[in-house]
Amino acid sequence: MQQVFTKSMARNIFLGGAAFFLIIYLVLTYDSWQQIPKRDHADQMTPAVIAGKYLVDTHDCIGCHTINGEGSYYAPELGNVYKRRGGAFIEAWIRAQPTGVAGRRQMPQFNFTQSQLDDIVAYLKWLSNIDTNNWPPNIQG
Repeated sequence: MQQVFTKSMARNIFLGGAAFFLIIYLVLTYDSWQQIPKRDHADQMTPAVIAGKYLVDTHDCIGCHTINGEGSYYAPELGNVYKRRGGAFIEAWIRAQPTGVAGRRQMPQFNFTQSQLDDIVAYLKWLSNIDTNNWPPNIQG
């Protein structure tokens, strides 16, 4: 017995598949929107964290660094730098730039005030508490 594959059968298969995957897409999108507030700790954003994020954004830190995998891979990941190094190290490191060590990549001197450094550290501390499903895969970013 030979069966003919008609245009209407092809159309029905296409429309059924498109509808199925649209429903899957919508369900996964809804689930993502439900999970984001549980992971990002947006309720813990203090004025210092917001000011630190503003400084990181306006000084184009992701032009060299990555933040949770987004940005440039020239310099280390910032999403977990607070856990790796701590706030005192971060402040001292930013103040000491550029180091002048031959053969090393150099970070520019931004001449941040102590208040601005505190805000950046507060933002990086907040950033380190985001549940990123163990991203980046290695601790150094």
